[in-house]
Amino acid sequence: MFFVLLATQSIAQNYPLQKGISARALFMDYQSQNGGNLTEFKAYHHGFELGWQQQINTNFNLYVPFKAGVVTHHEADINCLHKTVYGLDAQLQYLFQKEEAIVTPFVVGGVGGVYEEGGDINVQVPVGVGLQFTIAPTARLVWQSEYRVSLAEDRNNLHHGLGFIYGLQKGDTEKMPKEKAIGDRDGDGLEDDIDLCPDMAGAIELNGCPDKDGDGIADYKDKCPNYAGLAAFDGCPDSDGDGISDNDDECPNMAGTVENKGCPSQDRDEDGIPDAIDNCPDTKGTAANKGCPEVQLMDKDGDGIADAEDRCPNIAGVASASGCPDRDGDGVADSSDKCPSLAGLRTFNGCPDSDGDGLDDSRDKCPNSFGSVDNNGCPGLSSEDQKTLDIAMRAVQFDTGKASIKSESYRVLNQVVDIMNRYPNYSISIEGHTDNVGSATLNQSLSEKRAKACYDYLLRQGITSSRLSYVGYGETQPISQNTTAAGRELNRRVQFNARIR
Repeated sequence: MFFVLLATQSIAQNYPLQKGISARALFMDYQSQNGGNLTEFKAYHHGFELGWQQQINTNFNLYVPFKAGVVTHHEADINCLHKTVYGLDAQLQYLFQKEEAIVTPFVVGGVGGVYEEGGDINVQVPVGVGLQFTIAPTARLVWQSEYRVSLAEDRNNLHHGLGFIYGLQKGDTEKMPKEKAIGDRDGDGLEDDIDLCPDMAGAIELNGCPDKDGDGIADYKDKCPNYAGLAAFDGCPDSDGDGISDNDDECPNMAGTVENKGCPSQDRDEDGIPDAIDNCPDTKGTAANKGCPEVQLMDKDGDGIADAEDRCPNIAGVASASGCPDRDGDGVADSSDKCPSLAGLRTFNGCPDSDGDGLDDSRDKCPNSFGSVDNNGCPGLSSEDQKTLDIAMRAVQFDTGKASIKSESYRVLNQVVDIMNRYPNYSISIEGHTDNVGSATLNQSLSEKRAKACYDYLLRQGITSSRLSYVGYGETQPISQNTTAAGRELNRRVQFNARIR
């Protein structure tokens, strides 16, 4: 069997057989279930089985076997219990089918009639398990064990069968639906089920989405999709290198400041002292006199600063604030200081920037964590974490027509929990969507229930309700056509949208 399994590794895909015939050797045990010993192998007898298999759908097969053999009861000296038997069953198999599987387990149940030599007939109910081993696109080795409950007394028995199934229809991509065989509508080398843009050719590293300007940022995320830019500016360039993206820069070809919206500082009186720090911006002065002419003027408030240099000539102040009061001593007059009790920076109107991310604490939603200005001062999600949320839209699976989450989806939901734990300033909005099959009312209800199922799962993992919300949109927001099976599959989704709280 080991060498058979090695040989099957060269088979690319294991598609279910639509029709097939089966032949198996049987090992039949009538004695161990009727007072005998399960290990008394010498009492097992050989038989054979011929059968017909018909596929119902991807996971269910109808199997009709004819069985024949000689069986021995544990009281073998009673001649009437050592008989030739013939049987005909109708069995339903459920295959745990995966397209790439070499070994496919299955369970079986059914009903059958058994004729015993001498004229006795009894009804038996078989239940069992088995394995299929793919050795060719149309051939399987099969092992199946059954426990058969008889409606006649002392007739419960065990059957163990080993043989093969030969398919009368090829199980390759030529017999699969066209969409399944192709699996890449836009031809970009990424299968549709993991392609975030399945109808537009794109790069694999961008999850199959296009990038017209080639800056490594997918067009649907790029604020400047026609101009190569930087990730820090959401795909927009910064031509003058002043730290302000061109789409927000009023002087994109001249380095400037945030305060002047990207334009250079002004100096109206052309005295070499920028207007922002010139006490006399319309009169030429000297740097020593802070932009004002060197003339002797009065000092009405007696703070030691001449009125010509004193921006608050009637209120005593300090020189660092141009003669105005400055409680926190940061050089920004209280009248202009947005944070008059906290020492800050002139650039931020007197407010501090504790994390040094370019956004003062009064506007920074994450004042102790370095982040971007366009993200309100909070750290942005890493590309890997954003990719995880994008993939989760496809990866969370539910039982058909229900809101119960399949166990294989817990792994990706736990990854969402991990992201939430690492970004405490983020919240998640969970959106449920369906295709247009069925009534709009039922689809709306199902989308809400599925979104809430994910919401409840995250709550159970310790994420607080204040960071979570859910909503169902039913069939109202498709992202693909509902006219194909692949399009409907894309529309059946749960989206996880992360944003700063």
